[in-house]
Amino acid sequence: MRKLNNFPFAKVLVLGLAKSGTAVAKMLNRNGVKVIANDLKAPEDDENVQNLRSHGISVIVGEHPLSLLEDVDAIIKNPGIPYENILIENAIRERLPVLTEIELIPYFGIDDIVGITGSNGKTTTTTLIYEMFKKADYAVSLAGNIGHVASEVAEQMDSNQTMIAELSSFQLLGIDTFKPRIAVLLNLFEAHLDYHHTLEHYQNAKANIFKNQTDQDYLVYNADDHRIVTMIENAASTLVPFSHNQVLLNGTYCDDQAIYFRGEKVITLDAIALVGEHNLENILAAISVAKLHGISNHVIETVLTTFTGVDHRLQFVKEVNGRKFYNDSKATNILATTKALSAFNQSIILLAGGLDRGNEFDELLPYMANVKALVLFGETSPKLRKIGEAKGIKDIKVVDTMNEAVQKAYQLSDEDDVVLLSPACASWDQYKTFEERGNIFMESVHKL
Repeated sequence: MRKLNNFPFAKVLVLGLAKSGTAVAKMLNRNGVKVIANDLKAPEDDENVQNLRSHGISVIVGEHPLSLLEDVDAIIKNPGIPYENILIENAIRERLPVLTEIELIPYFGIDDIVGITGSNGKTTTTTLIYEMFKKADYAVSLAGNIGHVASEVAEQMDSNQTMIAELSSFQLLGIDTFKPRIAVLLNLFEAHLDYHHTLEHYQNAKANIFKNQTDQDYLVYNADDHRIVTMIENAASTLVPFSHNQVLLNGTYCDDQAIYFRGEKVITLDAIALVGEHNLENILAAISVAKLHGISNHVIETVLTTFTGVDHRLQFVKEVNGRKFYNDSKATNILATTKALSAFNQSIILLAGGLDRGNEFDELLPYMANVKALVLFGETSPKLRKIGEAKGIKDIKVVDTMNEAVQKAYQLSDEDDVVLLSPACASWDQYKTFEERGNIFMESVHKL
């Protein structure tokens, strides 16, 4: 087990006791750092609270007393806690460092990191890269926003391991020294504005993935995304572009037959198992990372001819009386849902809705040509109904539960239709996670 090395803070306030907060508090305590943990919503009898106290860690719940800031050197906060939080606002005013747990990774001496971010496709790309490294017999660990607390993973890593980390804008906003050896920027789309407030702030958070890189590090980026091309203009990194529209002899590209890396043919398109044109960006990015690590075309082809996707991302569930049901619960923004809609030529019954983050849904309109019916739920139902009516969709139903949504969608469908859960919204108005939402959808399908 690795130890924190030259960690500059003797006393840390851990804010938020979700999965990452609890893990970080215990890890810092193991490494001799004085820890105070604070959570506004956790009850006194919460399992995490009791667990931390059993390790001798001070835990305050139910309030955010400003006195917590009087004797700490830094705050490590849960990524989802907004910067408008009273403790965070006062900490920034007092110039206390406010970090997220990925900032701990450098202090474990982890150098070989592949960090993946973007508005859409992070999990698929991260998983593809991980599978390619595993198939090539690299020692590799999966970490980050994909469900594995990155600093906890770093503590357990061997000296020869590579970390493959999915990184959100929330995580990247709270770094100081963290940097990946290879950074991947997939795309940039208006998202999480309830948290970042402006597209510029969101973009700046994403740009942190390469802010500490040098010319000894690589930045794999989407050359077809004009926002990203503008973002990376002043990057010090060695640039490796990818594109499905341009021939890039210094990067990864494709024609209508095959994918190439720096002019070398890697794999034919018809051999790839992963469906959906939108996944081509993810594949191009993953190939770029694999080739930079010297992984052979044979290994890349072996993975791409067998990998069919990740759970909750255009996941085929079941065919019921000629209707095909797909779980795309991980589509938590508009871009993800446009990609899902573009993947099908059949008529679609779309199940959508969720947390209202303040955005409208006009950008869905050009992609709804095949949508014959809408089944809506959650806070955004009125906004999505408005879009459906603007598109001229006659069958629009609003329901309260996912089970109702599935039953209603089946009633509205015909043989050869696709029933697609692709919410275009986060799940937190009704569900704890998008996984919970997707699992309930699949359970409801299997009950039909």
